[in-house]
Amino acid sequence: MTMTVTETAEAVFETVADVAGDVREILGSRRSEEAAVNPTGDQQLAADVYTDELLATQLLALDGVGSYASEERETVTDADEGGEFHVACDPLDGSTNLKPNNGMGTIVGIYDERPPASGDALVAAGFVLYGPITTMVTAVDGTVTEYLVDDGDRTLLTEGVTIPDEPGVYGFGGRVPDWTDQFAAFVSHVEDERLTLRYGGAMIADANQVLTYGGIFGYPMLVDRPEGKLRLQFEGHPVAAIVESAGGASSDGTRSLLSKTPSDLHERTPLFVGNTELIERLESQLA
Repeated sequence: MTMTVTETAEAVFETVADVAGDVREILGSRRSEEAAVNPTGDQQLAADVYTDELLATQLLALDGVGSYASEERETVTDADEGGEFHVACDPLDGSTNLKPNNGMGTIVGIYDERPPASGDALVAAGFVLYGPITTMVTAVDGTVTEYLVDDGDRTLLTEGVTIPDEPGVYGFGGRVPDWTDQFAAFVSHVEDERLTLRYGGAMIADANQVLTYGGIFGYPMLVDRPEGKLRLQFEGHPVAAIVESAGGASSDGTRSLLSKTPSDLHERTPLFVGNTELIERLESQLA
């Protein structure tokens, strides 16, 4: 059966919400480290592995899904019966926050090409945020929608989410001594505008602060790591699509993240999202 983008996105997000209900219940009992690391060298927690396996099993069973890729897997896993769309996930973004009990999330990108895929191939994106409550934000057909997720069920909170015009918060990753001079100068200008510092160590939680209050979040290029830290396929494309659909902008320091195509499944990228005016100033500073 041929599935439309909207039908597939709805099925994927319903499945992710259902998985989120299960994940929320097991987080407290899966804080231990696994013996392994993921394909890009990050130490895995038991919760990372559990969430990845659960998502893979349930998403690959959907009619419209042809493959599943994640930060926790070296290669793409194909469905037994090929669907038209392909799902790329960060199963548990910010899982190092589990030990101190801070925010985490699940990030999902739906593509009409098998990963590694271009930003142009992204047809829908979403994330779950495990905070004091569990919420889901999706971007489908240019509309951003927020839901409450309770025991795996979604309840509509806000349709047509837009980033506030007036920036309120900022947050940047990496160690300050490792920032480039150009980026450090930009941060100094942002701080002069008396925005509120909000940085929690889970990309999706920090990006959601920007969606809620306006401002800018980024994990920059570093002196010894010019490629940055975050993964384009699993984090960059989905969060860029959500913020841009909400009226904001994204950048790797020179161009929109959605204009980029990874040559490798786990390719990293500098990542910035926020109000368009701040992103434009960032790119001017880094030029």
